[in-house]
Amino acid sequence: MRQARGVRDSEVPAWWRRLGLEGLVDVHVHFLPDRVLNAVWAYFDQASEHYGTEWPITYRTSVEERLKTLDSLGVRAFPALVYPHKPGMAAGLNSWARDFAAATPGCVSSGTFFPEPDAADYVRSALELGTRIFKVHLQVGDYDPRTGELDEVWGQLAEAAVPVVIHCGSGPIPGRHTGPGPIGEVLRRHPALTAVIAHLGMPEYAEHLAFTSYPNVHLDTTMALTPFTEKLTPFPRDLVPRLADVQDRIVLGSDFPNIPYEYAVQLSSLEALDLGDAWLRAVCWENGARLLGL
Repeated sequence: MRQARGVRDSEVPAWWRRLGLEGLVDVHVHFLPDRVLNAVWAYFDQASEHYGTEWPITYRTSVEERLKTLDSLGVRAFPALVYPHKPGMAAGLNSWARDFAAATPGCVSSGTFFPEPDAADYVRSALELGTRIFKVHLQVGDYDPRTGELDEVWGQLAEAAVPVVIHCGSGPIPGRHTGPGPIGEVLRRHPALTAVIAHLGMPEYAEHLAFTSYPNVHLDTTMALTPFTEKLTPFPRDLVPRLADVQDRIVLGSDFPNIPYEYAVQLSSLEALDLGDAWLRAVCWENGARLLGL
């Protein structure tokens, strides 16, 4: 790995055009109902208490401005990832996310779930209504993914071959059910699951990369490898060749808009791995397009 070359957002279209791409596919983008997003931003305002470092939101703008930003960057496809922190939220978030996607060019319909008695029912409904990607956050949700209330849900997603972005790593702070153990048991029960491990599984990078032994497990790049994250949970240099080995399983994610640096930093950090243009093309377009069925 070499030091990332400074790239600004205004240079991003030239960056992907140099690779011969049509733009970018980002599988880890958040749009949420205003009241939920405001609560998320309020949490990040207190990041120094939670994480021991400041976490300013770079794209703390209106919905319209954030969509214009993604368009100017050339992000051609993205989900509006939603996730609940308590029971009774998921079905409403799924309805909101479907409506948002239907009204937003480039946005892929997304959904979520929580361990509760009707989870299998509303996930089935979401799949029937065309939801193409799901998101779960084990640290925020504070639940065990192995719970019986979710076993049918995981089975539905595995059978439908619909990806689910899973924040299961213990970074930036651990939860009671984070780490490779709980999600590893889910994968043993449902080996065909199209799981997308968020943040390259940080900080348990090696353990989560090992899950690519399952046929459909992917990892997204969200915030990993950037200077901000390298100060907190650095990616082991001896694992860089593994990223090359699983080129078809690594997919671009950014965490837009909730990032403390420009979007371009994620791209320049990937380029600094020196894994070649073919790897960048796979990560920044091909793999995401395949997962989202573009």
